Amino acid sequence: MAPAVSTPTASDDDAARARAAIDAVYRSESRRVLATLIRLLGDFDLAEEALHDAFAAAVGQWPREGVPAKPRAWLVSAGRFRAIDTLRRRARFDASQAKIAAQFDNVDSADTSWEEDVSVGDDRLRLIFTCCHPALQADARVALTLREVCGLTTEEIARAFLIAAPTVAQRIVRAKAKIREARIPYQVPSRAELPDRLDAVLRVVYLVFNEGYFATAGTTLTRADLSEEAIRLGRLVVELQPEPEAIGLLAMMLLHESRRAARTTAAGEVILLEDQDRSQWNDALIAEGRALVDRAFASRTVGPYTIQGAIAAVHATARTPAGTDWAQIVGLYDVLLEADPSPVIELNRAVAVAMRDGHEAGLALIDAILARGDLEDYQFAHSARADLCRRLGRTAEARTAYQRALALARQEPERRFLERRLAELPL
Repeated sequence: MAPAVSTPTASDDDAARARAAIDAVYRSESRRVLATLIRLLGDFDLAEEALHDAFAAAVGQWPREGVPAKPRAWLVSAGRFRAIDTLRRRARFDASQAKIAAQFDNVDSADTSWEEDVSVGDDRLRLIFTCCHPALQADARVALTLREVCGLTTEEIARAFLIAAPTVAQRIVRAKAKIREARIPYQVPSRAELPDRLDAVLRVVYLVFNEGYFATAGTTLTRADLSEEAIRLGRLVVELQPEPEAIGLLAMMLLHESRRAARTTAAGEVILLEDQDRSQWNDALIAEGRALVDRAFASRTVGPYTIQGAIAAVHATARTPAGTDWAQIVGLYDVLLEADPSPVIELNRAVAVAMRDGHEAGLALIDAILARGDLEDYQFAHSARADLCRRLGRTAEARTAYQRALALARQEPERRFLERRLAELPL
């Protein structure tokens, strides 16, 4: 006799649908819920605990009662009042908590006035500006933003930046303590404060993207998940605060990202820009990036990120290496140097000059930069010099420069590339 086979009941189906809904809401809404809870509770750790409590409550109630019409509002309310209950319990044993708990004594569990207070978009923007406040150390801003705004775990951040998880955790703890002790306001800066404060936000996005697009160390050239996170964050900033430089940064990231598939072989080996299969470039990202560059330039307030986006757009529109408009690229670097002078930008301009005016002209500029000592410990200054010397047949100088670049390289694919270049030089 065959064993009886149980069939799912309607309640089983309802529970499965509710659980699927909870998972979907967590993916789409958890960071929004957290941002609002931080505003309402005024404390990162308490808000994170409330977020977890709210989703735990949803797991217990939604399968029985059904998914609410406004899941995010339900979660914020559930998290808020569970946090208030927690504070009240702690106040019985800890006098330091009593004052905090007293702030919530008159809160009614049916109160939903917070829904009209401010939009969820404003809450997320407040959170971004708080995590990227200039009073915090730069590495702490990056860690805190990835943790609180993007939802990456401490372990994920540690793996992305090749540092120990306890180090990341300490940075986050210190950043939260600084926010509390310095009473850093959880708010969008005023129009007068916005340029300086927005720059700190964009700098964090830029650093995260750079690490994902060209990792500083490790076994792979890129880390796609980190670049994607930066682009997601960049899109959010543009959506919430569509300032020209935010648009320019997003454009630059999309245009660089469009070339990812062509930058390495299947085995992960480096492919230089001039040798890339341009049919692998992502045309959709190129079109979006170019449109954003045009939008940023239309504001007539052009900053460094927008100019870098424009340079990337010139590269992206060249369907062959010979078709690259190097004269336009040099002109854009001239503008960029005025807006944001730095030896690295000088180096990039020198490489562009070499392509426009000849290798000797570019090499002279690189030698002048190195003579000042500005980029003596910068791998790419030496690898750029080595490449120009190789092209000019100055083999001994090329070998010395490649060896110096190799000594400075921390990334395995880049090391292998430099080793191949050295091996290819004639004896």
